Amino acid sequence: MTQDRPVVSDEAARITLPAPRTPSPREAPSLNWGVIAPGWIAGAFVEALQKYTEQRVVAVGSRDTGRARAFADRFGIPRAYGSYAELVEDAEVDIVYVASPHSGHFEHAMLAVEAGRHVLVEKAFTRNAREAEELIEAARKRGVFLMEAMWTRFLPHVDVVRQVVESGLLGELQTVVADHGQRMEPDPASRLYAPELAGGALLDLGIYPVSFASMVLGEFTSVTAVGTKTFTGVDGQASIVVTGESGAHGVLNTSLFAVTPTTASISGTQGRLEIDGMFFTPNRVRLIGRDNETIDTFTPTPRDGGLCYQAAEAARCISEGRLESDLMPLSETLYLMRVLDGVRRDLGVVFPGE
Repeated sequence: MTQDRPVVSDEAARITLPAPRTPSPREAPSLNWGVIAPGWIAGAFVEALQKYTEQRVVAVGSRDTGRARAFADRFGIPRAYGSYAELVEDAEVDIVYVASPHSGHFEHAMLAVEAGRHVLVEKAFTRNAREAEELIEAARKRGVFLMEAMWTRFLPHVDVVRQVVESGLLGELQTVVADHGQRMEPDPASRLYAPELAGGALLDLGIYPVSFASMVLGEFTSVTAVGTKTFTGVDGQASIVVTGESGAHGVLNTSLFAVTPTTASISGTQGRLEIDGMFFTPNRVRLIGRDNETIDTFTPTPRDGGLCYQAAEAARCISEGRLESDLMPLSETLYLMRVLDGVRRDLGVVFPGE
């Protein structure tokens, strides 16, 4: 016995996804970058800049001179410093990329701000909202650009999502679903399990689904969370239900205990969008109609080098004299830190010194 597949209507067949409005990263004005903390994410960032932009990485700083030198040699960076303080005092550095673990973001970004450098800070922005408030205030007083490196917000496929939501193509929004779970073996030496390093799933992984839901729904009118702690006392898993001002729900999950689909979807009365696994990276977006048939698909090209888009946005803003980005404003970063603080309170997770 066979079952006929639903037929896409003529009207639905005429609907297409919008093209992304994202400018080419290569067209962004060129700045001189300094990199704090030459780890894995810093390497991916520099590689993306060198492959897809005209940005120049001129210096790298580490607490270990040998490590800084090895990173500089790997990427052809002219100067390597054995301290972060030396890096931010380099007069040729226009902007500093803070790539250290988020437990050090406040200290390292503040060094750069106080030295008068523009700053791009890896996500999560800081450990908590109190640190975020102080850092934002310092940047505004110093008159320097500051932005959270929530790279997803600047990717072409996310601009497609943004346009679809803003156009009302999906009808009245009902549900946003997003998750990010990775299996991280229990290890008290791992930063993800260490309270003193602001470990846990939320700040490292959960920031992605929470930020995605905020982008789609706006500020939440309610946030409810349940979770499970690790043996070290940090959050190991959290399930979060949020409500937007329209009444739409967000169902969000993050976990250190299991590999999850890491997909995202937005469902409305007239259709839905689906983003494939690792939704926060350059990815495919599918528009699906009420008959559950795919109407159109957007696939970004290329699908690597996604970290270059946030750097290009920072360069454009700085060249135009702007101190923050409209795509990831500081008010949004601060709001997200407050949401994450609230979820941690619900879970009973407190970092040392808070």
